[in-house]
Amino acid sequence: MTHTHAADARLFRSLHTPSAPLALANAWDVASARLVEAAGAPAIATTSAGVSWALGSPDGGALTREQALDVIARTVAAVTVPVTADIEDGYGADAAAVAETVAGVIEAGAVGVNIEDGTRPPAELAARLTAARRTAEQAGADLFLNARVDTYLLGLGDPETRLAETLSRARRYVEAGADGVFVPGVTDPVTLKALAEDIAVPLNVMAGPGAPSVAELGTLGVARVSLGPGVALAAYAAARRVARELFGTGAVTSPADPLSFGELDGLLAQPVGDRRDR
Repeated sequence: MTHTHAADARLFRSLHTPSAPLALANAWDVASARLVEAAGAPAIATTSAGVSWALGSPDGGALTREQALDVIARTVAAVTVPVTADIEDGYGADAAAVAETVAGVIEAGAVGVNIEDGTRPPAELAARLTAARRTAEQAGADLFLNARVDTYLLGLGDPETRLAETLSRARRYVEAGADGVFVPGVTDPVTLKALAEDIAVPLNVMAGPGAPSVAELGTLGVARVSLGPGVALAAYAAARRVARELFGTGAVTSPADPLSFGELDGLLAQPVGDRRDR
């Protein structure tokens, strides 16, 4: 690994702290990544849903490994801050295939990945995490493995035992090599505090309507907060609004916080090397 990758990895790992939770506004292409970075982001996270939509596919296993890795590499090359990539279930049928994906992510220059369990048995994600950790160690890379537990997001199992099941999965994934645990779909402060107290690694949750603020999440023990597909959905909602106005009244109104052609074009015209300070 290059000095830059190693430095990015150390920085990214250090950003996970409840005293000032790492806030991630997930990007899906180079332009969105540059905009997020320019807004002050200390790191960039990709959203697999946003990447899928931008490439004309639905979310959930429709992307090929090659498509995903291409976007990751382009994003890393376009920004000066660390990048962590959402790789869904690892883009592979088994742990060995996930190892190939992780090797590609490391080669692309990302310093972290999200891998989700979804409806798979927990043993399968544990095996994938173990393979990912082994791959990173063999490459000499400090890769932050974030294990996503989908019990709350997908409403899996009995609501009465969902917290216990989530904690059981989290412990299993940490034992398999996870550096962090991501539990999207939870906004209840009592549940969030219980998760943070019992999970031995940094807790990542999803921000959004109904969720506490980033600062409030930090007081509950949360170390990382992400928006998932939220930014991409907002961008596509803006596209839909403008299109409906054009084909409806024919009069297009300006958004409250317009982005000018010159601002975005100028941002993308800046070579990343001119902005990188290593």
